Amino acid sequence: MTRGVLLLAAVVSLGGACAPVGPTYQRPTAPAPSAWSTPEPWRPGDPKDTIPKGSWWTIFRDDELNTLELTSLAGSQTLKVAAAQYEQARALTALTLSSVYPHIAISGQAQSQRLSATRAGGGPATIQNSFMLPLTVSYEVDLFGKRLRSIEASQATLAASRAATENVRLVVTAELASDFFTLRQLDTELGILTRTLDSLDKALQVVRARHDGGIASGLDVAQEETLLASTRTEATLVHQQRDQFEHAIAVLAGQPPQGFHLPSHDLASTPPAIDTGLPTDLLERRPDVAEAERQMAAANAQIGVARAAYFPSLNLFADGGWQSGNFLKLFNVPSMIWAVGATVAEDVFTGGARQAQSQFAVAGYDASVASYRQTVLQALAEVEDDLAGLRVLNDAQTTQTQAVEAAARALDIATTRYSGGLANSLDVVSAQQTLLSTERLASQLQGERLVTTVLLVKALGGGWK
Repeated sequence: MTRGVLLLAAVVSLGGACAPVGPTYQRPTAPAPSAWSTPEPWRPGDPKDTIPKGSWWTIFRDDELNTLELTSLAGSQTLKVAAAQYEQARALTALTLSSVYPHIAISGQAQSQRLSATRAGGGPATIQNSFMLPLTVSYEVDLFGKRLRSIEASQATLAASRAATENVRLVVTAELASDFFTLRQLDTELGILTRTLDSLDKALQVVRARHDGGIASGLDVAQEETLLASTRTEATLVHQQRDQFEHAIAVLAGQPPQGFHLPSHDLASTPPAIDTGLPTDLLERRPDVAEAERQMAAANAQIGVARAAYFPSLNLFADGGWQSGNFLKLFNVPSMIWAVGATVAEDVFTGGARQAQSQFAVAGYDASVASYRQTVLQALAEVEDDLAGLRVLNDAQTTQTQAVEAAARALDIATTRYSGGLANSLDVVSAQQTLLSTERLASQLQGERLVTTVLLVKALGGGWK
């Protein structure tokens, strides 16, 4: 037995020296320009994926948003699904790694049988007892790297799952921040509508008094009443939008919408400055890019697994234990049994199955490369879109502020002229409508700037220090 064990050990050592079949993984290149096309004020930074992204939303300096984000991280069911899927990937990786070790099994057997007196060959009836306690050790030698490639694929899949979990975290937190700033923008818009309704109500009272005094016509009253009623309708619709975003925030925070309420506050946050880094940094920062890259590595390893099927497999085994017809003598030295051996198997004809498996693996890798490059292109486009959007929104916010100031002056002039009989009520109504629309647009631009800033942080892969 000693010489047999030494022979098997030599075979294992020889098998371990063989290089695994299949291509060695090298990350394919992806298109990435040297700089962003959007000019200043966006400054380049030096972000890296190895730096923890942490609580990126704190850059907005909003305590209420910070609290909601932490609540979401703890209660989001979407995040819990992603975490559970990652644990599944870890378990599958551990299952694959277990193939590195030999399989050891032990089983006990006890049997008693009576032999017939009229059996072939004759002889008296007798009872035979058999007791066995075997121990079996088996091991498949990884001669051509099939196990190694399987482990490589499993570990890459685990890393892809980890990146996917991080991407879900980024998506959930970014969506919550976007919804939060949109809700606050709607609060600001509701405030504008409420103040406008108060002003319109007072204006209507003045027009009615002038009408009662014979100074204003019924047309003047009807025009003011029309503007007041339509403004109330718009306020009702904005209230509905706010309720929808409040419900969406509740779901993201893992809470039922019923009973969830955020007090109304005007939008006070301002977009912070963002260091964009270089386009090539996206390859290291974006979790979805990292996920796609790890999926490439897993697909590459599957090519080696498929090609290993062309080569023979070597299985080693060793059996030992005790066997006796007398239980009391089961563990005596003469009752010991053992056997060692090896089996070599090779598929001679598979009808093209192995070639098809290899072609399937190669095509899967090609698809993963294309998917990776498409993910990179999409990431670059998202950053460029958000950079350009912020630049346009900044310019629009400046000019819209000027428009609000001009509309307020126009309303003052129209009201004064109407009180002095120098203008008709239509001029006042038109000025009131213009001021309302310009103020609402200004609030919408402020909200869009914050939401676009959130999208830019998301497109860049999260925050960094």
